[in-house]
Amino acid sequence: MTTASAAQPLQWDYAPAPESAAIGRIKPRYQPYINGHFVDGGGVDDVTINPGTEEALATVSQCDDANVDAAVKAARTGYDKYWSKLSGAERGKYLFRIARAIAERSRELAVVETLDNGKPIKESRDVDVPTAAAHFFYHAGWADKLQHAGLGAHPQPLGVAGQVIPWNFPLLMAAWKIAPALAAGNTVVIKPAETTPLSLLVLAEIFAEADLPPGVVNILTGAGDVGSALVNHPGVDKVAFTGSTNVGKKIQASLAGTGRKLTLELGGKAANIVFDDAPIDQAVEGIVNGIFFNQGHVCCAGSRLLVQESIAEEVLAKLKDRIGTLRLGNPMDKNTDIGAINSAAQLARITALADTGEGEGATRWTSSCAIPDRGFYFPPTIFSNVSQSMRISREEIFGPVLSVLTFRTPDEAIAKANNTPYGLSAGVWTEKGSRILGMAGALKAGVVWANTFNRFDPTAAFGGYKESGFGREGGLSGLAAYLRPELEA
Repeated sequence: MTTASAAQPLQWDYAPAPESAAIGRIKPRYQPYINGHFVDGGGVDDVTINPGTEEALATVSQCDDANVDAAVKAARTGYDKYWSKLSGAERGKYLFRIARAIAERSRELAVVETLDNGKPIKESRDVDVPTAAAHFFYHAGWADKLQHAGLGAHPQPLGVAGQVIPWNFPLLMAAWKIAPALAAGNTVVIKPAETTPLSLLVLAEIFAEADLPPGVVNILTGAGDVGSALVNHPGVDKVAFTGSTNVGKKIQASLAGTGRKLTLELGGKAANIVFDDAPIDQAVEGIVNGIFFNQGHVCCAGSRLLVQESIAEEVLAKLKDRIGTLRLGNPMDKNTDIGAINSAAQLARITALADTGEGEGATRWTSSCAIPDRGFYFPPTIFSNVSQSMRISREEIFGPVLSVLTFRTPDEAIAKANNTPYGLSAGVWTEKGSRILGMAGALKAGVVWANTFNRFDPTAAFGGYKESGFGREGGLSGLAAYLRPELEA
């Protein structure tokens, strides 16, 4: 006998659960923040759009060279007149105040970040904003303890820090850079990407509400020309850049011989290595998080899966089953796993590079998930039968595209993992602690995760080798990047 419930399978579809865009309180127009004031830039207004819908979000006043000069001069005055005069304990109070304000306005910041960037609200809400607050909290605690940073009894700040950040984690990258700079006693001029300035301009409101002295933090809006003017300004003592390797090389060349400090956090092509003794179901979750978190817009994304040959078919089958359950769509829906690609230009780049994978002979599998009619979306995609010479195996795609290679021995895994011009991150999945330690020592990567991936903590240093840049952010090493021993001052 057949029951009605047996004849009709249960439906487990999620009901829509959109976050309210009104919480973001998006304004019609935003201005750069210079010397403690929101002022009109000298450039032509630009419009930032919602990548999830392609609709205009707000007009943003753009800066010109005169604004860059004014911001650097304001930062110098802010350093000489206010910030360098404060004790570490007093600087720490400001940082604590900012951290608390980020936490208090967390829901608003998460909505702004998702609307402007396209990332799922659950990621901006649960990762970006709380981690940004954590960086200010962590560095607030360091502000009066710099004598323990390993640079002598009286380490000194560098002066004015010029910082340029990318569009993939606007608020979090700003916190990574601003918090240690301020804790160490520097002042800041920072430029977000032209496609994602809004969360940083809300952060500027928090700086103003915290009564941060004028000029201590200045925020410039604009495209690459504004960033170039900032990093090449003679009034900047230290440059910190996160972005593409090509731009990083140009900055390094332009600063060579100037004596100014430089840290670069650039591209990556991380290997996520799965051995045959790994807990496979756990590893599959780690692989998904490694490459599909933030739509793959992550410099340390695990975009190359190296799986031991004996379990490759099983891992690939389970991976496809798991990816088939991921929900792609409205970034503001709390059930969405994969949101929108940040821009039409980035979507075109991902599409072109994925097409080369097929052209070079790799086997393509793409999730059959529904794709919204409007907005910039790319479905999660896996390439198998990939060789090391293919572009999808060597170039940073910066999207939800995974290349799968196999290996037979640990030595082969190490050789393939290190066969890249990059060296930012890697992952190792195995039950053997000795193997984890051996692999971590052999892999040429700044960060090696063991039985997990894409985990970030303010206390842990992050950075790369080779064409992934140099210098560290987070932890003691990140703090030291904004200090120098007293004898060098």
